[in-house]
Amino acid sequence: MVKDFNLGDIVEMKKEHPCGSKEWEVIRLGADIKIKCCICGRIVMLPRNKFEKDAKKVVKYNSQE
Repeated sequence: MVKDFNLGDIVEMKKEHPCGSKEWEVIRLGADIKIKCCICGRIVMLPRNKFEKDAKKVVKYNSQE
């Protein structure tokens, strides 16, 4: 369960996307979290509680703040 994430971070999810990637970029924060697949560019919106439950770890933190 990941609680510490910011806009632009790369997050590893528990399940693989059909394209084979487990890494997603956080592109929108709020009550819903919008993430973009790092390989195919598909965008998915998840409720915050589901995102926090399904995210394993932050692979790369965004350097801009």
